[in-house]
Amino acid sequence: MNLLDDFLLQLRQSPAVLVTVLKGQGSVPREAGTWMAVFADTQVGTIGGGHLEFEAIAQARTLLDSAAVLPAPQRVALGPSLGQCCGGVVEVGYERVSSGDVHRLQHSLQPQRQPLALFGGGHVGRALVKLLSELPFDLHWIDSRDEVFPQGLPSQVMCEHSEPVHQAVASLTPGSAVLIMSFSHAEDLDVLAACLQRARAQQDLPFIGLIGSATKWATFQHRLEAKGFTEADLARVTCPIGLPGVGGKSPAEIAVAVAAQLLSTPALMAPSV
Repeated sequence: MNLLDDFLLQLRQSPAVLVTVLKGQGSVPREAGTWMAVFADTQVGTIGGGHLEFEAIAQARTLLDSAAVLPAPQRVALGPSLGQCCGGVVEVGYERVSSGDVHRLQHSLQPQRQPLALFGGGHVGRALVKLLSELPFDLHWIDSRDEVFPQGLPSQVMCEHSEPVHQAVASLTPGSAVLIMSFSHAEDLDVLAACLQRARAQQDLPFIGLIGSATKWATFQHRLEAKGFTEADLARVTCPIGLPGVGGKSPAEIAVAVAAQLLSTPALMAPSV
């Protein structure tokens, strides 16, 4: 369950105070638009922790009483007011919310997400879905095998069984990043060829990543060249995937390296995300 789903599920049962960072200037813990929901005995989300969050939670708990007057947005200078070393200034707003606000909040708090197509439901694919579902991505998870996807996935993960698997490339959301890591090198090659054909024709796949070694990529390059793909086509591919310098080959370690690479790719992580 993602953060917003968790919040709205609890909100259907009990009221909360929504605390939102409205503005940020200088060095601040979180950016404008960040929120947390404070319930009587728990909270969902964070506005950055530290003394700022401690004070905001205390304020929100007093506002859970419907007789309490909601304050105007509060301007907080982190250094002078709270003794924090960040040095920035934040403006924080408070809003009482209840079950009647669920539909509105479902839309207003929905973050902008980067579409990402993940081909492969194996160990690394599962580790990536677990990690990326906490990050600003809409995941399209694709595999040719039946019953490979686990139950209880977050709402932003859409699963598709596609046989043959490369047929799914044609229907990907424009602007999707693509990660290719199926159980079969033959499937990987078919998916990669389909992605390169689409990228050549439509220029709408900003990141195409292939799991594997330098040896695997050298072999794939020869096979793709035999299919008529050019050096410019092959330059679209990132292989091996993962932020350089992140060691380890366990699924979790690979997932961290790949997620870090995606988050540090300017073409994917627009300022609005």
